[in-house]
Amino acid sequence: MQDRITLCGDNCTYCPRFNADTEEELKQVAELWHYLGWRDRVVPAAEMKCPGCNPDKQCAYGLIDCTWEHGVRHCRQCVEYPCQKIEAMLTKSRKYKTICQEICNDQEYAVLEKAFFKKHINLSKKDN
Repeated sequence: MQDRITLCGDNCTYCPRFNADTEEELKQVAELWHYLGWRDRVVPAAEMKCPGCNPDKQCAYGLIDCTWEHGVRHCRQCVEYPCQKIEAMLTKSRKYKTICQEICNDQEYAVLEKAFFKKHINLSKKDN
């Protein structure tokens, strides 16, 4: 299975949200996201399904619009890489990683680490 790496370095291949298919799986993800503080409430399961990054989806880090504006497919192709947006995203990710290490069980953390906390490594491997 080939990894599906996003612009910010997340790995959809391991993302609980991206991989959730059933109502029950989406509900569990919604509860986990709330527990982690990534949502202010448990949202309906339908709001949790993630189709992956695309130009029509809001990017929390503004990277989709940024790559479009700079005429590149991946951030590493940009002459400004690593830019302030990338640095801010990596800082936020490190903060989330620390929180998850403190409150997740080992199984939860292992999945989240593969999905979200290897951004720097994933970005360095991204095809140019």
